[in-house]
Amino acid sequence: MPTYAYIRVSTEVQCHASQKHEIKCWCERNGIEVDKWISESVSGTIEVEKRQLGKIIRSMKSGDLLICTELSRLGRNMLMIMEILNRCSQKGVAIRTIKDNFTLSDSINSKIIAFAFALAAEIERNLISQRTKEALAVKKLQGVRLGRPSGSSKKKRSFIEDYDNAAFLIRQGNSLTRVAKMYGIHRNTLRKYLIEAENG
Repeated sequence: MPTYAYIRVSTEVQCHASQKHEIKCWCERNGIEVDKWISESVSGTIEVEKRQLGKIIRSMKSGDLLICTELSRLGRNMLMIMEILNRCSQKGVAIRTIKDNFTLSDSINSKIIAFAFALAAEIERNLISQRTKEALAVKKLQGVRLGRPSGSSKKKRSFIEDYDNAAFLIRQGNSLTRVAKMYGIHRNTLRKYLIEAENG
C-alpha cells in the first residue's frame, strides 16, 4: 500500500528541509519507502479541505500510511487533529507521527493517546502565547520600545554627515538599495534618513 509523507510549515520563511530529513531518516531505519511527498506552506489553522492535506486524505485508501513529524503538523488545535484522525480511521488509513513516536490507527488506544497529545500540544501553545503577551506587557510598562530598531545612532550620524554625497549618488540614478548597501543599512532605513535630513 502507498506511503505518503506530509510536511507543513506556517510561512514561506520557514524551511521544509528539516522535516523532510527527519522523515527520510526514520523511513530508512524502518525500511519504509515514501511513494509521495506532500509539502505546503500554510497555517495549521486553515481548514483541512483548503489544504493539500485534505486533498491527499481524500485520495488515500484503506491500508495506506501517512507519515509526518508530529501531530501539530496536521493541525493547530485538538478538534482539527481529532477530525483528521477520525476521517483516516474510517478509511482505514494509518498515521505515523515520528516525534510523538506513535502509530495512529483506528484502535481505541490510538484515539485516546492522540487526544492526549493534541490536548497537551494545544495547552502548551496557549501557555506560550499567554507568557509572551505578559512579557510584552511588562516591557511596555517599563517603557521598553517594542519592535525592530530603526538602525543604530552611529550609522545614522555617519549618513547624515555624508548626506550630500548620498543624495548625489541617488540623483545619478543609483537605486536606494544600492546606496543603502554602501552605508550598511536597509533601503527603508535609508529612505527614512533621507526624509529626516531633508527636513532637518
